[in-house]
Amino acid sequence: MTPSVRRAGVLDARPIAELLNDVIARGGTTAMTDPVTRDDIAAWMGSDPRAIWHLAEDDGGDLLGFQWVDPHPALGPEVAQIASFARVGKTGLGIGSALFEATKAACRAAGYTWINAEIRADNESGLTYYQSRGFEDHGRIRDYRLANGQTVDKILKRYDL
Repeated sequence: MTPSVRRAGVLDARPIAELLNDVIARGGTTAMTDPVTRDDIAAWMGSDPRAIWHLAEDDGGDLLGFQWVDPHPALGPEVAQIASFARVGKTGLGIGSALFEATKAACRAAGYTWINAEIRADNESGLTYYQSRGFEDHGRIRDYRLANGQTVDKILKRYDL
């Protein structure tokens, strides 16, 4: 199965929120701890004109994963901050690879010069994913406090476009 990748829009907000809530409920891979709504996703999509959202679907149109970037608030407008999510139980199927190829091309076209990823240090699959895409370590955030009070370290990774 090769996933189909396309730009995501506001009409995709509900299935994106449902997939993300499954990931949040499972725990351990995202810094998000509170469920999100369709309206939350729609607001994030419209929060910056340089935000880029892609989703991956199977042949039947079911959502397999999504990825988005927007300008990093502290590192400058040429730096894209990335987030990537695959449906629980659907990792290792080429979803992340397909999404990143689309995101990478869109970032170049939008004028970004590099992509920053912040991955929980205890998220082995996330660290492996970004490493396999060519991201390199460039820093660490120690004792990052999640909304539920838990603290985790975050590994900062960089991909030069």
